[in-house]
Amino acid sequence: MNRQVLLFITLLSFDSVFGQVSYSIPEEMAKGSLVGNIAQDLGLEIKRLMSGKAKIYTRNTDEYIELSRERGVLLVKERIDREVLCTETALCALHFQIILENPMEFYTVTVQITDINDNSPTFEKNEMKFKISESAINGAKFVLERAVDLDVGVNDIQNYNLKPTDNFALKLHNKADGNKNVEIVLQKPLDRENQEQISLVLTAVDGGEPQMSGTMLIVITVLDANDNAPVFTQPTYKATVTENSPKGTVVATVTASDADQGSNGEITYSITNTLDNIRKLFEVNKENGEVSLIGNIDFEKSRHFQIHLLASDDGGLTDSCKLIVDVQDENDNKPEINIMSKSTVISEDAKLNTVVTMINIEDLDSGENGNVKCFISENIPFTLKTSTNNFYSLVTDSELDRERASEYNITVSCSDEGVPSLSSSVTLTLQISDVNDNAPVFERSSYEAYIVENNTPGLSIFTVKARDADWNQNARVSYILEDSSVNGVPVSSYVSVSADSGVIHAVRSFDYEQIKDFHFRVKAQDGGSPPLSSNVTVKILIQDQNDNPPQVLYPVQTGGSLVAEMVPRSANVGYLVTKVVAVDVDSGQNAWLSYKLQKATDRALFEVGLQNGEIRTIRQVTDKDAVKQRLTVIVEDNGQPSRSATVIVNVAVADSFPEVLSEFTDFTHDKEYNDNLTFYLVLALAVVSFLFITCLVVIISVKIYRWRQSRILYHSNLPVIPYYPPRYSDTLGTGTLQHVYNYEVCRTTDSRKSDCKFGRAGSQNVLIMDPSSTGTMQRIQSEKNILDEPDSPVEQKPPNNDWRFTQGPRPGPSGPHMPYGTHIRWTPKSGTRATGGPEVAMGTGPWPQPPTEAEQLQALMAAANEVSEATATLGPGTMGLSTRYSPQFTLQHVPDYRQNVYIPGSTATLTSNPQQQQATAQQAAQQALPPPQASAQPEPPKAAQTPASKKKSTKKEKK
Repeated sequence: MNRQVLLFITLLSFDSVFGQVSYSIPEEMAKGSLVGNIAQDLGLEIKRLMSGKAKIYTRNTDEYIELSRERGVLLVKERIDREVLCTETALCALHFQIILENPMEFYTVTVQITDINDNSPTFEKNEMKFKISESAINGAKFVLERAVDLDVGVNDIQNYNLKPTDNFALKLHNKADGNKNVEIVLQKPLDRENQEQISLVLTAVDGGEPQMSGTMLIVITVLDANDNAPVFTQPTYKATVTENSPKGTVVATVTASDADQGSNGEITYSITNTLDNIRKLFEVNKENGEVSLIGNIDFEKSRHFQIHLLASDDGGLTDSCKLIVDVQDENDNKPEINIMSKSTVISEDAKLNTVVTMINIEDLDSGENGNVKCFISENIPFTLKTSTNNFYSLVTDSELDRERASEYNITVSCSDEGVPSLSSSVTLTLQISDVNDNAPVFERSSYEAYIVENNTPGLSIFTVKARDADWNQNARVSYILEDSSVNGVPVSSYVSVSADSGVIHAVRSFDYEQIKDFHFRVKAQDGGSPPLSSNVTVKILIQDQNDNPPQVLYPVQTGGSLVAEMVPRSANVGYLVTKVVAVDVDSGQNAWLSYKLQKATDRALFEVGLQNGEIRTIRQVTDKDAVKQRLTVIVEDNGQPSRSATVIVNVAVADSFPEVLSEFTDFTHDKEYNDNLTFYLVLALAVVSFLFITCLVVIISVKIYRWRQSRILYHSNLPVIPYYPPRYSDTLGTGTLQHVYNYEVCRTTDSRKSDCKFGRAGSQNVLIMDPSSTGTMQRIQSEKNILDEPDSPVEQKPPNNDWRFTQGPRPGPSGPHMPYGTHIRWTPKSGTRATGGPEVAMGTGPWPQPPTEAEQLQALMAAANEVSEATATLGPGTMGLSTRYSPQFTLQHVPDYRQNVYIPGSTATLTSNPQQQQATAQQAAQQALPPPQASAQPEPPKAAQTPASKKKSTKKEKK
């Protein structure tokens, strides 16, 4: 079996590719038979067919051919019968298109169906009867019904045979349409008396392989003479009829005449068409020959008809003619819009002339009624382009923007040129997919926000907002704080930005006196790929609070010396004695200062300027006025609530310096203590004494309780399991305990004499644990039961480097925090710490100076606090806490009893303000740094000077 392939490729002027392929296959091929390798013939790869979702598009509902994408071939899907598929045409073909997507392409395929000899010739009637007069002359013709063979070409009817041929001979006439008229011709006169009935067999033979045939029996009855046959007025008639004409419409009238008279001259008309459906559409009046419609005529199905008419008389003589009927078209069909392939979604960044949809337009009418024009709605970024006959492509003709229009409803309308014109339309919905082509945009070009100083960390300041015109993930905005610095510090230590909401939080508490405003930039970034971003400048303005009291610059208050202003006795009214100069680091009305005279030896002598702080006389100075005048001036700011500071101004009313010196000789510092401060100190001492006595009672009670427990263990035979408490290590900067704690580790034993055993190292008794290390404590080289040797002497040695301190961490009201770390100290029973290792910086120097009265007071307060805490946790087998009071002790272990306490004669100020404590700590740390020329062995630090020590030194100077 040969298969012919004809390939045509046609390239047009725009993106889609078109081509034509033709195949030829015989009918009746089995299902799954190969039609052709379409991929090879079109020059396409198999993966292109797969990715392009290749499919077959056909206008008809029946599909005889299927496409195998995996193999790239065309296969027979259904059995093809050429005689059923093409009933009236000799050439039979299947027409369809192959559509590919991404990019969109289509190819036209034609499959020619060749005929095989699968049908034998057949006659409509198995028997045909004639009545022939015996008077019929030789050469009389009798038309026979011709056979029908559904095959075509050589498989069609090729010849007829007649048997027997005694009286009749077979005569064939070729017609212009290729068919043959079959007639029998009388070649020997009939003799009714000799043979009244004659039977003939007509055989029709085709030319196929194998050859097939069909037969029909002809029965001839011999009658008496009827020597004239009917004759039509013309051999061919022509008529015209309009499609959709109603039934009963007379198409034409045929006429025949017979020269005989009587019954031999009566003519009967009939239609002899057998193959087509002529008899279903037309009928002829047997008597008058009128041909009329009995069915519906459709121009789109058949454009002309050929009717074969027969006129016969009662004598059996006949004549035939042909009626050709042409059908005129009417505009009765709307254009049909067929969507061959379409895309429901297109990206907004699609290029120009991107094919969106391919459309096939078909109008079954002809002429102007079949001429179709299509158009789409205006003001949309699309256009229709025609490719080949009745094929259109919907393509983009301008840029798309989803933010302007996210969806298009495109109406394609097609109309023909008939009268009246018919039209049809279809609406296509096209979604525009988003592309990340819009960066986030802030609502404002810049932002300013205000926050009051001393705010709480984590406070929400304000919110920045940016919007993105894109959609979904491309419109999801995240906020990022750009890296920058403020005064050399990363801005992230000042503020933070919520990535989702854009809320700006304060990371720290702001101080207006340190920073008044700062700038930073916030970036808004979307979630597209690649992401787009924009940034905005944010300015934070710190608003001042009245958190700083006024500071007196003049007169300078010194602790050990006395400064007095001299006023001559000849001073007049308004004499300027001095001027109190004070400043307030706050701003605005918080820094507006007013001066008032709080106390004065003689209020009638001096006044203070409310705004300028000038101290002037308000009357004439007299000899009766005391030489020593003491003025207490209070300086207040204008904040809410207001803060104040006081300054004492000593004024000497005298004309000469010796007079002043003699008067101020006994003006000692002891008489200048503030009454309120004395009261507070006495009260604090009473409270500490009470707490100390209470702690002693509790400790004695606990000792008695432990002694009784040990007696119980003594009388029992149960062993005592030693308990070793775990090491304590504070991670630097991450724990909640920010100070140095001293622990005395006790281990219980099964000794019946004592419940404690103290470890003592032979070489080193102080271990400093590094939080980053994982090492264990150094194993004790030797242990000795102190309870077994109670009289063993313990030698007191100089302190090791663990006791070393500088000016900063010395005891006193202004000492800074101790450095972070964990100190575990092993202490002998005698309570005296052992000597440190060779790294001790103090060498064999003496202990620091004995604590002063203020230090003793602070130690008592700390002892009461820690003993009360230790009492709550005491119990058998647990670690006890014991505080060793030494020069290393700091106020970090003591509750803040220093608030609002002022010690005259001292430069230290006890306050609970964290900022001032931090500033004082920094200043003390800087003072503690040794000078470059410092010797390698610094002198032991001296105790901080307190009001009590100053008092003693003053007395010594006087003596």
